[in-house]
Amino acid sequence: MVSKILVIGGGFAGLWAAAAAARARTEFGLGDRIAVTVIAPDAFHDIRVRCYETDLSALRVPLDDVLGPIGVDRREGRALDIDPVARTVTVESGAPSGGVDTLAYDRLILAAGSVLRRPDIPGIDGAFDVDTFAGAQALSAHLGRLGDAGRPDQAGRWTAVVIGGGLVGLELACELPARLAAARSRAGGDGPVRTILIDQAQEVGSAMGAAALPAIRAALSEAGVTCIGGARVDAIDRAGVRLADGTHLPTWTSVCATGMQASPLGETLGLPRDPLGRVPVDAFLAVRGLAHIYAAGDIASAEADDAGHRTVMSCQHARPMGRFAGFNAVCDLAGRTEQRLRFAAPDYVTVLDLGAWGAVYTSGWDRGTLVAAGAAAKATKRIINGTRIYPPLDRDAGAILAAAAPIIQAAPATQAVR
Repeated sequence: MVSKILVIGGGFAGLWAAAAAARARTEFGLGDRIAVTVIAPDAFHDIRVRCYETDLSALRVPLDDVLGPIGVDRREGRALDIDPVARTVTVESGAPSGGVDTLAYDRLILAAGSVLRRPDIPGIDGAFDVDTFAGAQALSAHLGRLGDAGRPDQAGRWTAVVIGGGLVGLELACELPARLAAARSRAGGDGPVRTILIDQAQEVGSAMGAAALPAIRAALSEAGVTCIGGARVDAIDRAGVRLADGTHLPTWTSVCATGMQASPLGETLGLPRDPLGRVPVDAFLAVRGLAHIYAAGDIASAEADDAGHRTVMSCQHARPMGRFAGFNAVCDLAGRTEQRLRFAAPDYVTVLDLGAWGAVYTSGWDRGTLVAAGAAAKATKRIINGTRIYPPLDRDAGAILAAAAPIIQAAPATQAVR
């Protein structure tokens, strides 16, 4: 009899959960007794953390190039509901087949990720975002249209307003001035280029910690970004963005970078969730209160260290969480619960891209230690974004399985991004 592991999600946690499960079943000699299937809405593993970048060409990895060589099946569709009692998942199949199916599982790994949290602001749904590849494509296409010759140089054509001063907002704001200038050049326009970054914090970028602030200030200044701190957006429309104090900012390009919340699929489990909508998991990444379900990545809240820090919604934690969840699910199925591994991520780093100026690299949960800034930090960021967070791309089963090994984090903070 073949046991079934379903993995919901093809992002960082889901892909590595599936690969780790495939590795564990091979390690335990269970290749013909455990089937692993990934349920994902499309055929790609998107490098989501790069969606703020100008060039999107390298951001999609075909899931079949990673899952196929290691014997993991892929089901294209969107998970709608989980029944923990019946051990089933209701899936709306993707095109062209369509329809709704019910899939049974023996173990489930919930890695459905997160979605953009749009605040309750009139017109916010009309703002662009870079939360997904599709969103990044839409923004890129829009900026391309701005550069069409023959369009009028009306107020706001060469102005972009970014709402939210967190990591994504800062990274995108540092990219946009050059993108707007390129569009203006294509159109032969002569109006001023402006990028405006709005944050509720009094000082834009302060959430990144005091150690990073000098670099953030320098990069935003060099890029020509106008910062408005301590501000709240009141409404967005085609003419621009209106702040709560009545200030109107004419713009053709408003972008929402207001943070993330866990996938609403977690609601179907009927469990208490944290303020970000994440489900609680134990040290082995099993969902608390529900047997046979593991969770990893943005949809799960796990204890990262003995000091009580919780995991963050980042590929820095999603990738190792996936590896642990996949391995532990196979241990569970194989009756080897004593071999399950406790998840730990005691080191935390942030490497923030700051456009042409460079980047800033901090360590510590409070981002209190400056590791590098400028060109040196940018070199690290390029390695992370361009190499380290990618799976092996040559369809080599051995390399993929080797990369899926769960690793107990014990490296110093400066080596902790894996």
